[in-house]
Amino acid sequence: MDFLRFLLRGRNGASKEDQELRSGLNCFLKLPEDVIRNILCRLGAYEILKNAQRVCSSCRNICKDPSMWRFIDMKHLGDDDKYLEAMCRLAVDQSKGQLTELHIDRFATDELLHYISERSSKLRCLLIRNCQGVGNDGLIAVAKKCPLLEDLHLVHVISAHNSIQAIGQSCPKLKSFTFTDCKNIYDTCNVNYDALAIAKSMPGLRHLRLVGDCMTKKGMEAILDGCPNLESLDIRRCLYVHGEIVDMIAKKIKDFKRPNDPVERCDYEAGIVNYFDVLVDHSREDYSEDYGQDYSSEESD
Repeated sequence: MDFLRFLLRGRNGASKEDQELRSGLNCFLKLPEDVIRNILCRLGAYEILKNAQRVCSSCRNICKDPSMWRFIDMKHLGDDDKYLEAMCRLAVDQSKGQLTELHIDRFATDELLHYISERSSKLRCLLIRNCQGVGNDGLIAVAKKCPLLEDLHLVHVISAHNSIQAIGQSCPKLKSFTFTDCKNIYDTCNVNYDALAIAKSMPGLRHLRLVGDCMTKKGMEAILDGCPNLESLDIRRCLYVHGEIVDMIAKKIKDFKRPNDPVERCDYEAGIVNYFDVLVDHSREDYSEDYGQDYSSEESD
């Protein structure tokens, strides 16, 4: 629709093309308000803040409504991190405490998470991916200030390990947890640390993604015991988990992704893996044979 180009461009221009787009905008503004709201929401927080709300007073007034900011998606954006952080703060302010779902890719920091947690006590779903500025401090702050949290997805957040148990203890409603590519590849100690923390603190989990973790059979067994209500389990690239326990899980949990199952592009688009995981074929037999051996002595503990 041409008027969407006008919304994304921002203020009116004087060119012939702009005049044609303005005509489309006039037709757009004659739509019912709930339809206009739906269209603006589909543009996303970034485009609303940068362009759409500046088009006309009607759009600006609609965008002031806190209900427009219950879901903020800031994935797959290419601007400077500091600029994106400022935009995110503004979007959170616009929500006036009504924010329930937030997706952030790359630019989040502990400081930003503190800011969000102080203003978003109704937050129920949080996705953070590729954010090296996020650590235990920011995540624990969110957990303590957002006790209604039901879905937490952490992808390539390397410094988050010591927050897992605190998150589980502070968020008793947590139903879905993703912890993907969060393992420091140079850390060969405490390979079951994350799995044991999940098992101890998240008994109500229904859905768990633990992609690329270094846990062994011991950690997997702890999760199965500590999280008895699991309906779906994704342990792709957890290549130290193998043998009979994998077949046992497949019989117990219907929605189960095995260690050697491939990672799809749609997983990246959904925010639950890194793009690198889509490019590398972890299902190759020779790839998996390189793993599953180093910690064999631990599995006998």
